[in-house]
Parts: sequence; structure tokens; C-alpha cells
Amino acid sequence: MSVDAAGRVAGTGEPGGGAQRGDGGTCRCGKCPHGAREGHRQAVAAFVALREDFAAGRGVPAGLARSAGAARQWVSDELSLSARTLAERATAEGAARLAAAGRHTPLVAWALVAALLIGQALTAIGAGWTVTRTAGLIAAVVPALALTVAAWRHGAHGGALAPLIGEDRRLSTSRTVAAAWVAVALYAVLMAAVQLAAAGGPRDRRKLRTGLEPALSAPLLTVIGVVCAVALLAYGLVAARVRTGRVQKVPAARPRAVDLLTDDAGRGSFPDAQYALVNAVVVAYAVVCLAVRPDQLPRLPWGVAVLVVLSGAAYLAGKATAGGRPVILSVVRSRELGDLASPIRTGDDIEIRGTGFVPPGAGTPDRLARTVVRIGTVHVPVPLIPVAGGFANPTDDVLTVPVPVDVEPGRVEVRVVTAAGAETGGYAIDVQD
Repeated sequence: MSVDAAGRVAGTGEPGGGAQRGDGGTCRCGKCPHGAREGHRQAVAAFVALREDFAAGRGVPAGLARSAGAARQWVSDELSLSARTLAERATAEGAARLAAAGRHTPLVAWALVAALLIGQALTAIGAGWTVTRTAGLIAAVVPALALTVAAWRHGAHGGALAPLIGEDRRLSTSRTVAAAWVAVALYAVLMAAVQLAAAGGPRDRRKLRTGLEPALSAPLLTVIGVVCAVALLAYGLVAARVRTGRVQKVPAARPRAVDLLTDDAGRGSFPDAQYALVNAVVVAYAVVCLAVRPDQLPRLPWGVAVLVVLSGAAYLAGKATAGGRPVILSVVRSRELGDLASPIRTGDDIEIRGTGFVPPGAGTPDRLARTVVRIGTVHVPVPLIPVAGGFANPTDDVLTVPVPVDVEPGRVEVRVVTAAGAETGGYAIDVQD
């Protein structure tokens, strides 16, 4: 029994199971990271080859080549079937990568602890080992242990990264920023707690408690409160806009680090990028302050705290204005060169013009194949029309679909249902016999 490049067992059309081997004995089992990557890579290659063949007019059965409509529908169905296999491979790769990230998180955490230990040991040469160095090391070991437990309990969901992944399977910028600030604050408090426990007298204890006074740490506490509030507000704002259809959300195959700086389509996003970069710089400043004065919470200037607040406001404004509902602006009869002008009849192709038909992140073939047009009471899947390097249909602003014979002549409504499940308002057209 052999396995083809699309990942189906020859003669059955079903995905292969067990320890699959492709050409050259390469594993494509979908369970290990290497096998999942190889299976996805070969599925992509198979789909691209199929799409390019159809775009060049090759591979269409001779019996269907006489009918442009039948050939187009057959090509669309074949591409949709191959896209489904491609999506399954992409999902398997995403799950394998997420599980691998969950396993590697403790390694990264303990590597940072080891780096801290080496750095402290080198700087202690000549100056001697101090209680502060011990406190810093203990404050790093405790979070590393917590990350190890989290990776063990939630390894399949990304381990310690699980709280940072949104419902759309992307890394959340607001959650990551809030987690970074909380980590800095917890590290500082743990250091102070260890130093307080090891303090030699009342004077030392009084000095450590003074470093934790709210009056001296007000900018830091303000920043932590703001970034946590931004994370909660961003979640509620996006969820409310998705429920009301004002923004379209399509799940990603897997979280990526670039999600912190981009939108759902993978394009650079100014609100996300500025929020992540501003906070990264200010967090680095806070870490330097903590290294200089480890006996107190980092003291941020009020100007820096205001910068973080303004950055968070810009981020929320971007979330409140991004996206939008799909909208039909016009519907016209699709006319071939040489055709006479005529009304829309059953069997004709119509061209739906508007915006928002392909939501951000829905440009993959399997998502494109989920776009549907409702003409009256009939749901018409939008056919995939391949061209070299992509698809001519569907696009974000134009859809072309045939008017089925089941549509009753008269005035009917046309609506578009996108891959995100959002539906446009009705647009009335007249269909004649």
C-alpha cells in the first residue's frame, strides 16, 4: 500500500495512518514534529502542482471540457478536496509544533536560570557572593519550576505559552505584554522576600520594606494595572465585535511569534507593533533598574508610565476600529466578450462586487472554499478558479457564481456568507426565465 504526495493511501482516497513513509523513506506520520512538517510540505507541493495544472488547462476530463460551467465546477471540487487534505496536514503540523513548544519551554526557562547563575558567578569574582545574588537566583528558580509544571500539565496546548494564546490560536499581543510585566513584578517581589527573610536586623528589614512602598512604586503599579486592563478590555472588545459581526475572525493553524506584530492576515499592524515594542523597551528599562537596585521595586519615571498608557490607548483604538462586516455594493451579470447585453437568467454567471468577502487569515484554499452565496433560498458554493500562483475567484472584493436553475424567476435576494461565518445584508436582483 503506497501513500501519494497528498497524504492519501493509494486506492482508498483516505489519509494514511501509522508511521507513514513518503518517497525516500521520510516519515509523514503527523504525530512527531518532523513527520508533521514533512507531511504538510508534501501536501502543499501536491496542491500547488494540482492548481498550476488546472490553471494551465491540464487535467480536465475530455467529457467535461466541452462545458465551461461543468469543467469549472469539477476543477473547483477537486481543488476543494485537495485543500481539505492540505488543511488536515496543516492542523497536524500546528498541533505538533505547539506540543514541541510546550516541551521546549522548560528548557528555555532553565537555560535562562543557568545563564543567570553563570553571570552572577562571574560578577562575584573579587566582590564575593552576597545575599542579593542568592535572592536573585532563588527568584529565578521558582518561576522556572512553575513553568516546568505548567509544561507538564498543558504540554499539548503549548505548556507555559497556553495562557498567551487566544481563541483564534494566535499569540495575543496584549496578554504577552501583561505577562511580561507581571513576570518582572513577581521576580522583584520574590527577590525582596528572600532578602527580607535573610536580613540581619530591623534596620535592613525596614530598608527593604521601604523599597516596596506604593508611593515609590506608583509608576510601576500604574503600568501593570494599565497593561492588565488593556488585556481584559481587548479580549472583551474583540469578542463583542465578533458576536455582533462587526469583525471577522478566522482561526490560525498555529501560534507564531510574529503574531505579536501583525494582524490576522500576517501583515504588519501598527497598533500591535507599537504596543509590543514600546513595552519591550520599557520592560528592559525596568530590568536594568532592578539590576541596579535589587532591594526595591523598579522605579519608573512618570513620563515612561504615561508613554505605556498612551501606547495601550492606541492599541485599544486599533482593536475598536479594525475589521468590518462584509458588504455587497452591486451585483451584475458576468458578460463574456462578444455576448449581447441581457437580463440575468438562470444559468448565467453573476459578479458580486463589494468588500470583506475574504476575511484576514482566510486566504488559504480550504477557507476560500467555504465562501457561499445565497441566492433566494439556494446556497451556492463559490467556485475556486485557479490562475498561476493563486486564485482569480473568490477575492476580497469580487465573487463570481452561477445562478442555479433552482432559483425561482422574479425578485430574489443575494447574500454572501464568508469563511468566518459573517453574512452580508441582502441585495435584490431580478432573475428572468
